[in-house]
Amino acid sequence: MRKTILFIALAFAGINLFAQDGFEFTVVKENPITSIKNQNRAGTCWCYSSLAFIESELLRMGKGEYDFSEMYIVHNTYLDRADKAVRTHGDASFSQGGSFYDVIYGMEAFGLVPESEMRPGVMYGDTLSNHNELSAVSDAIVAAIAKGKHQSLQKGNDGKPLWKKAIQAVHDIYLGERPEKFTYNGKEYTPASFYKSTGLKASDYVSLTSYTHHPFYSSFALEIQDNWRWGQSYNLPIDELMEVFDNAIMNGYTIAWGSDVSENGFTRDGVAVLPDNEKAQELSGSDMARWLKLSPAEKKLTTKPQPQKWCTQEERQQAYDNWETTDDHGMQIYGIAKDQEGNEYYMVKNSWGKSGKYEGIWYASKAFARYKTMNIVVHKDALPKHIAKKLGLK
Repeated sequence: MRKTILFIALAFAGINLFAQDGFEFTVVKENPITSIKNQNRAGTCWCYSSLAFIESELLRMGKGEYDFSEMYIVHNTYLDRADKAVRTHGDASFSQGGSFYDVIYGMEAFGLVPESEMRPGVMYGDTLSNHNELSAVSDAIVAAIAKGKHQSLQKGNDGKPLWKKAIQAVHDIYLGERPEKFTYNGKEYTPASFYKSTGLKASDYVSLTSYTHHPFYSSFALEIQDNWRWGQSYNLPIDELMEVFDNAIMNGYTIAWGSDVSENGFTRDGVAVLPDNEKAQELSGSDMARWLKLSPAEKKLTTKPQPQKWCTQEERQQAYDNWETTDDHGMQIYGIAKDQEGNEYYMVKNSWGKSGKYEGIWYASKAFARYKTMNIVVHKDALPKHIAKKLGLK
């Protein structure tokens, strides 16, 4: 009888425990974003996340809702990247990746166009990008020129290198031709005049990072392949970088966020966490876990709130130096939320369509962001005044 009562009690305890599995998020602060996009089979997260950030900037500025063409920026960027690869004889990489700076630089250098003027996939009858074939063709052309044993490069009758005409033609075929003029809301624009009409200024945006192999409060070019334009990032101690995160969000700004998503803690179900394995192992070996015979899946550290590891500056640096933290993915942070145990997370807009439990939104713990942030881009006014002063921005 006692065993029966014990079994029933444990069964109810188990039901109660499982009912508490999973994450329950409550919004602390949420800033406006535009619709979820899908980069599909294209390494263009850098463009989707940057333009998502820029679109939110215009919402913040009271300029209304815009939907900019990623493919317009991608087309121009790939031509510039091909030129850099050839000029460096292949030492600068040519690939689908890129950086936030490609968009910040690009909107000023090339202008902007609305999505309706240059959509993904239209050149091959699709509504989403698939750059696998484009990459195969363009990579081959760039490699043949950049790494070939050429005494000189041929030019056309107009004096322009023939290989540049070839690489542009490839991108015209796969991405579409870049519009020189278009009509938007009844008014004619060029890409440059459209950008100017938004009131955006590229100089208002700064990139920030946190590593010890360069002096703090100075700027340097992050040593990652996709930073091929050698864009500069201001270097802050990690505590101050995280202070920028919170100050920006709480004051109505969003953030372009570059992070490592190859970590086990970055799940495909809408959460990114950095569990403290030592504390979690103590919990998994508890008497309750033994009696309820939790399955390995139920013991996973990413299925419900767990103790989080708060990394040091040294641990961040070691992960970067050992290639454990890599430049994987660009996203947009737009809010702060808490789980049912009071742990804080950043609300993240992804570019994988309406995937995951939260339909395209991820919740990244502050512990994860602290450890795995490569760099961020924010409006310079989003910085706390004392930090801006240290960087010479005030």
